[in-house]
Amino acid sequence: MINKIATSIDAALTGVQDGATVMIGGFGTSGIPNELIDGLIAQGAKDLTVVNNNAGNGDIGLAALLKTGRVRKIICSFPRQADSHVFDALYRSGKIELELVSQGNLAERIRAAGAGIGAFFTPAGFGTDLAKGKECRHIKGKDYVLEYPIYGDLALIKAERGDRWGNLIFRMAARNFGPVMAMACTKTVASVHEIAELGELNPEHIVTPGIFVHQIVRIERQATQAGGFRKAA
Repeated sequence: MINKIATSIDAALTGVQDGATVMIGGFGTSGIPNELIDGLIAQGAKDLTVVNNNAGNGDIGLAALLKTGRVRKIICSFPRQADSHVFDALYRSGKIELELVSQGNLAERIRAAGAGIGAFFTPAGFGTDLAKGKECRHIKGKDYVLEYPIYGDLALIKAERGDRWGNLIFRMAARNFGPVMAMACTKTVASVHEIAELGELNPEHIVTPGIFVHQIVRIERQATQAGGFRKAA
């Protein structure tokens, strides 16, 4: 019987190796799997390469992981924001490497890994510092840069609902990079707020099928200061 529901975050993250490439879903603060990131911090793997749209906010989630000093390199599109002080301090002191990738290229490089595409030409970045050292080609009157897929060892993503087969439904903007990251990694761990019975999820609403998901962990919703519950976003 297929059952991908993990008993705990610790159990779901067993076996993460030093030097792993970890893709973490999220767009700004939307869809960040903070509980899974905390689990990775507790797990202790080091010398990590992290792939995310940003480079952490404030002192929680991805920023907390960076603060441990166990991330060697980050691949992202927007490393600097008003509250990205953890990344700023590490980068300025030479304690973390940065590979800056335009957002469209980041999404497509991840998608290419999951789709089995060896490389692709894109006009994004041509003529800029991001194209230095890369193969460029003139095709049908336009200039392009050759980009390669980004493969991951582990994807940490946040979904709204899932079932024991690993099928996932996302909530609004929390979907962002989650689906393509799940396809691009050797192992995918997803947090969900609700676990549905088999057959309960509408197949037309399933974004990420269970074939791309290895473990799901149910996470309680966090109470707001007003005493209500904050929806996953």
